[in-house]
Amino acid sequence: MSLSQRPPASPAEPTVRRSPALLPVVIGLAIGVILALVWSFKLVDGVIGDTTANSLLGYDAKETAISGAAAGIVFAFVSGLAGTFTACNIAVFGALPQLTGNSTNRTRATMTALGWLAAGMVAVSAVYGAIAVLLGDRLPQLSERVLAGGVPVRLVQSFVVFGLIGLAFVYLGLCTLGVLRDPFAHRPRARLVTLGALIGGFLIGRPYPLFDKLIEFAAETRNPLYGALAFVLQSLGNLLIVAVLAGIIALIARATAERRADRPRRPERMIQIAGVALIALGTFLVVYWDVRVPSMFGFGAFPTMPWN
Repeated sequence: MSLSQRPPASPAEPTVRRSPALLPVVIGLAIGVILALVWSFKLVDGVIGDTTANSLLGYDAKETAISGAAAGIVFAFVSGLAGTFTACNIAVFGALPQLTGNSTNRTRATMTALGWLAAGMVAVSAVYGAIAVLLGDRLPQLSERVLAGGVPVRLVQSFVVFGLIGLAFVYLGLCTLGVLRDPFAHRPRARLVTLGALIGGFLIGRPYPLFDKLIEFAAETRNPLYGALAFVLQSLGNLLIVAVLAGIIALIARATAERRADRPRRPERMIQIAGVALIALGTFLVVYWDVRVPSMFGFGAFPTMPWN
């Protein structure tokens, strides 16, 4: 009997289930560790972040006081945009493959996905903005206290928050690759809202100087609604470049699909890319904030590059 004539397996025969490939997991972990090793906060925070903010605002963003509520709103969005590539926000790019899936209408699907992502992000940003104003000086991010070893209290908050968010990114990446059971397998919108909430959570741990300045100004207004609005705008500023990139990728993919309409699609490739991206950037957050930064204060050890 030829293979083509072989009858289907009976129910009594065991079904062999392929185990998920671990290579993408290893690649994601390796990329995250390497990124944490070579990352230069001096270049990203100082040169890129400060230069961008100063250019868009037309004045020294760090040294010039925020002149009023309207100026604070502008400052919130611009400082969010300027902080896109900081170590506390770079993981937002882990959501990029989730926004450019395999839908036939990629542009519309990308805009819809961005909307769900923004919904989760805005919800967390608004709540934390209001809480930050209500707490004021009691907020760890505004504390000037220094703990043993010279560790600022505000950095302790960063260690905890980014460590947890990083682990969440890794978990979602493992679920995406099929290593773990995916609670969002049939709920893609819930996945995007969750990713958005995690991105909004970056504000809770961010020690970026321009963000600290925004928190201080918002707290001085004693207006929780203003704090919520300012934090939402800063998060939207963080998301702007990712949104533009997602739109460009969607347009390119749409044009490519039209030229290759006769070729089969490979959605598994995008799934692997999404999983690797989430694991890589989640690993980066954990290694950078919970290993590398503490080592700067004598807690543990981590290799340093000449430019760091």
